[in-house]
Amino acid sequence: MTTLQGLPDRTEIRLAGEGGQGMILAGIILAEAASIYDGKNAVQTQSYGPEARGGASKSEVVISQGEIDHPEVLKADALIALSQEAYKKFSQDVKPGGLLIVDADKVDASATPQAIRLPITRMAFETTGKIITANTIALGVLVALTNVVSRDAIEKAVLARAPKGTEEMNRAALKAGFEAAEKETSRS
Repeated sequence: MTTLQGLPDRTEIRLAGEGGQGMILAGIILAEAASIYDGKNAVQTQSYGPEARGGASKSEVVISQGEIDHPEVLKADALIALSQEAYKKFSQDVKPGGLLIVDADKVDASATPQAIRLPITRMAFETTGKIITANTIALGVLVALTNVVSRDAIEKAVLARAPKGTEEMNRAALKAGFEAAEKETSRS
């Protein structure tokens, strides 16, 4: 299993899926965790397919200790793909030795043996009863595997964006993501 160790000064992350899966929001939260709570520089960009829901969407986050001179992901250090279309579109843009995380129930990544396969959407439903928390689980997995931001920073950023009354549900989803990544790491 691959994790990102000794992250470079500039870390490029792409979060991709279908519209409605919350990956744009996940990118915003990750950038806020880096910039507001960890004091790093971060820039977040996003794009959607022509459909509001069901079409491809992606959020890109660049995090750096120094200045960010180019705001887009060129070659991702890490990619999370929650849909087959996202995997097909973006998996070839992961740097050699980079991290590819896919939803095991939604993505056939058999062409990429090093991919980390976790049932992210199913975990969301089993943990919170709501599949919309899959983006928060994905953030927990990403942070636990990369340490691109601190766990404290991602928790604060998630809770700052959580709708009132859903804080505990989102905290549980984040924790489930951390735990899934830890189990995955212990297997390798």
